[in-house]
Amino acid sequence: MSDRTAQKSTFGSAAYGGDNWSPRVLPHAAEIGPIWAPYGVGSEWSRLVAVLMHRPGAELGASADPDKVQMLAPLDLARAQGQHDGIAAAYRSAGVAVHYVDPPPDDPSGAPPNQMFCADLMFMTPGGVILARPASTVRAGEERHVAARLAALGVPILRTLQGTATFEGADAMWLDARTVIVGRGLRTNDEAIRQVTACLADQGVATVAVDMPFGTMHLMGMLRVADRDLAVAWPRRTPHAAVMALRERGYQVAFLPDQEEAQANRALNFVTLGPRRILMVGGNPATQRFYAELGIEVTAVPADELAKAAGAIGCLTGVLAREQV
Repeated sequence: MSDRTAQKSTFGSAAYGGDNWSPRVLPHAAEIGPIWAPYGVGSEWSRLVAVLMHRPGAELGASADPDKVQMLAPLDLARAQGQHDGIAAAYRSAGVAVHYVDPPPDDPSGAPPNQMFCADLMFMTPGGVILARPASTVRAGEERHVAARLAALGVPILRTLQGTATFEGADAMWLDARTVIVGRGLRTNDEAIRQVTACLADQGVATVAVDMPFGTMHLMGMLRVADRDLAVAWPRRTPHAAVMALRERGYQVAFLPDQEEAQANRALNFVTLGPRRILMVGGNPATQRFYAELGIEVTAVPADELAKAAGAIGCLTGVLAREQV
């Protein structure tokens, strides 16, 4: 008898769908935790659980020519690192897990100059992350380092933007558990909104797209959410449709009293640690008093050196997880 005829038939074996085959019947959402990292975001205001950051390094040397790398002024590396460490320490003190991108040192591309602005590079949903595709050639490829770190952490990547789409995570935020607002402008285009809308629709989430004023960068720079019923906005800059969408959902929209502080030192660029608890840039006394009058508990840390790169605490923070509500 030949070896071939002696071989057992594969029909009926588990590998070919036999009695011992075990079908995967649970939906993806039920595998967040058992298989994928238990991270997800469905609000802007619930308790912050985990963030992704990149501690700036030698790549900030490129800020010596700030306009070339889309920054505002040269940065002092040691001071920038010290302030970044202070932000991370404030998160840890608030019980927030801090993860770092840490691009591999042997990667020939290294870390691009703006790698530290992690909020721009991702948008987290309850089921995983939508990976950004930055609009500028200066920032092209930053998302690759973030993708590698997210994969290592076990975060599912639901969508990578394709074709001509450009999308930065700081142009999107949750209005409620079933609605995301997206800003159309310099950094996020129509094709990206189409792709993001399709990805969110798969999770039962609707998208509200609003047009942003010419000469502005991100939706984050003009609108922040501090609680389930409180948003802070920049007067005469926040899109009318955004304010209406918030009010329709029961939000009080409070407008900044001191635009000079917001412009010069990123006073609006805060991260919500929990309901009416925020981490903001220090050195903004008028805005900090305004927040306190709204019943917001403020933790302030220095970030003026980092702000020279045209961003601050909100921009530096990729939100990985919030408490589900």
